[in-house]
Amino acid sequence: MTELCEAGGRLYADALRAGRIPRADADPAPCLMELALLHPDPDDPTWLRPVAPAVALAQRLNPLEREITERRRMSIELADAFEPFMTLSAQTTMSTHSMTVLEGFDRINAALDLATSQCRSEMLSVQPGGRRLEHTLAQGLERDHEMTERGVRIRTLYQHTARHSPETLAYVARFDTAKVEYRTIDELVERLIICDETVAFIPIRDDRQVALELRHPGLIRYLIKVFEFMWTRAVSLNAGAPYEPASDGLTDIQHSIAKLLVEGHVDEAIARRLGMNVRTCRAHIAKLASALGSGSRAQLGYLIAQSGILEQEQ
Repeated sequence: MTELCEAGGRLYADALRAGRIPRADADPAPCLMELALLHPDPDDPTWLRPVAPAVALAQRLNPLEREITERRRMSIELADAFEPFMTLSAQTTMSTHSMTVLEGFDRINAALDLATSQCRSEMLSVQPGGRRLEHTLAQGLERDHEMTERGVRIRTLYQHTARHSPETLAYVARFDTAKVEYRTIDELVERLIICDETVAFIPIRDDRQVALELRHPGLIRYLIKVFEFMWTRAVSLNAGAPYEPASDGLTDIQHSIAKLLVEGHVDEAIARRLGMNVRTCRAHIAKLASALGSGSRAQLGYLIAQSGILEQEQ
């Protein structure tokens, strides 16, 4: 025990002032005896005398001080035992901070803000999905303007569905195309941000509440190659090609839907992968069925395979 109860404190003070108290008075406060603050009066066992505070304190502190001394000795021995391994760890080329788990939007955004504020050369980003929320674009606008003023080049990949987003188009129009470039592609896997070939961020959960901050040079180089692979196959946001019919009368979006239909994906999965809502996806499927003269979903898959439009795309 380290604390006196209220009654015990009052009785101990009375005992110090009077020199002793009746034994019966101490019954409601057993903490006095447990802390060895009272002892029997040698002249009269019905009374208790107080132990001097300095003596009582020393009795309580001595075992604690011995324990502290022993713990300190053990910590020194542990440090000496691990010293050789610490030296080896310092010599390895693998950084212990090459991968950090970020949980929660606040922590993820704080890490992103720090990385973008330190970016000096180029930022690459992949942004799946269709329309962007206005407050999200407003935050990005301030961040990207600060980066371009520092001379940072920005390249961003959207999906073709971003071409139907007035907010995204207005956002893009605010930047000088010499410093900022936007392209679109039919299908993107997941969000990706890379700063200066030194740090990358990827989500690891569908709700995007958890992300990885990567700083391993090998991983960064790999992700940059993935980005460049998609970039060379993407179309400038200002181009109209993805929604202009090709020679077979189908748009690039409809070609992508046809490919996913043949692979057996349902409407919801196709919409999710192409960054559009299910209603828009079904409208494209209806146009595709009309163009091929299909009367049913099963027949549509057959006609796509027979038409050769996927081979033409390849």
